[in-house]
Amino acid sequence: MYHDYLDPDWSAAQVLLVALLVVPALGAIVTAVLPSARDRQARVVATVFAGLTFLLTLVVPVMRPTDFGWFAYTPLDDRPPALIPWTDVHVPWVPALGLDFHLGVDGVSYPLVALTGLLTVLCCAYTVKNVPEGGSGRALAALLLVLEVGVLGTFLALDLLLFFVFFEVVLLPMYAVIAGWGGPERRRAARKFVLYTLAGSVLLLLGVVTVLAAAGTGDLVALTGQNTLGRGTQALAFTLLLIAFAVKAPLWPLHTWLPDAHTEAPTVGSVILAGVLLKMGTYGLIRVGLGVAPDAAHAAGPVLGLLAVIAIVAGALICLRQHELKRLIAYSSVGHMGFVLLGIATFTTIGLEAALIGNVAHGLITGLLFFLVGTIKERSGTGSINQLGGLRESSPRLAGLLGFAAIASLGLPGLAGFWGEAFAVVAAVRVGGVFWTSLAVVAAIGGALTAAYFLRLLRQVTHGPATPEVRAMRPTIAGLEWFAWAPLVLLTLAVGLLPALVLSDVSLPLEGLLTGGRP
Repeated sequence: MYHDYLDPDWSAAQVLLVALLVVPALGAIVTAVLPSARDRQARVVATVFAGLTFLLTLVVPVMRPTDFGWFAYTPLDDRPPALIPWTDVHVPWVPALGLDFHLGVDGVSYPLVALTGLLTVLCCAYTVKNVPEGGSGRALAALLLVLEVGVLGTFLALDLLLFFVFFEVVLLPMYAVIAGWGGPERRRAARKFVLYTLAGSVLLLLGVVTVLAAAGTGDLVALTGQNTLGRGTQALAFTLLLIAFAVKAPLWPLHTWLPDAHTEAPTVGSVILAGVLLKMGTYGLIRVGLGVAPDAAHAAGPVLGLLAVIAIVAGALICLRQHELKRLIAYSSVGHMGFVLLGIATFTTIGLEAALIGNVAHGLITGLLFFLVGTIKERSGTGSINQLGGLRESSPRLAGLLGFAAIASLGLPGLAGFWGEAFAVVAAVRVGGVFWTSLAVVAAIGGALTAAYFLRLLRQVTHGPATPEVRAMRPTIAGLEWFAWAPLVLLTLAVGLLPALVLSDVSLPLEGLLTGGRP
């Protein structure tokens, strides 16, 4: 176990790592304290801070250990190479309890860090001219920045208790976003979200305390793959962690809060919720669940695989019966996260790669879908598929974007959604045996059902007979809407054509998670 802490002379890379949390936190404070008379200026300020945070995330890859460049550094400890982050900040936090403030980033966490930065700046920019009824735009933008702090902290934390703290930071801001700016049933949906999440939080805390008590440390790097916990302790800890992460993801059958939350949340709330908050659960299952309890994780693999394919098929069948746009997209997330769980359940390199690229692809595509269906609902006054039709005639550009997002979500080759689903099925086949092969076949059938409900959606909304609600819609797309949507369209294409954009630096850290850094 290593005990080397940050040198007093902080490197630029380490300062940058801390700045990823400080900048949005400062932005939230500045935005919140601006006078209400300057509400729109406050939203612009929030967008500037979110934009600066996103630019910082783009600099993060330069922090990778190199022998050249401004951010070059040499690790000060003897950790196995597979467990060394690109850079980390490691200072005492509560010395009496052996707790450290430990942040770090590597190839597993970085794509989600960048995705969080991107979606937050797009959502903040979207609020400059699109503030739903219920509260001030200034408060909404400030809450988006607080959410960004919590999500980024979760992806950067390398200490179990610190991970728990950041994991919980997002709870109250998301509750406020749904309850303050959501639809007619927003308070009921927000309460349901909170109750489910609080139940998961209690289990997560119990899992964290179990690990801390048994291992004497919460350092995820020190714990990863080292089998420092007994089998009984691993089983208990993994069960607690799994249920907590399953609620957040959400994974079937703990998903029932999600459709209500998405249906009632404002557009930007749905984008952040689907784009990055759900990823906290699957990321935690990989980084924490597999890291601290590898034996229990591998033993639970078949059960996780079975739950994953049930989620894939059940999500698709429910979507085939949905007649509300946002509920359909919400239930589609259950199926897509089922593919992510299937990849994780194999506990193979290709399976974990499927989960990682599936997370990113879902964030890009579903974020775009919620932007689009939110716009359609706001302009038409309805989210009922039966009351929407003829969109390609009244607003052909919006119809084209919806068609693009739908075929990307159903997994068309060449677009981002294809790789996660394909890799997950291939990973299950490679595990071998009748059980895993059967899971792969059922998952593939679920993928076909995904195509069925998205094609049904497009047939009704874009190609169906024109309805009065759609004829009354404003056909033009505003500049800020293009600003919010265009990056997601371009990245969906880019990741679909070049999956290495997400997977280029994951082999070594995944090796560390699967082997504990041992060759």
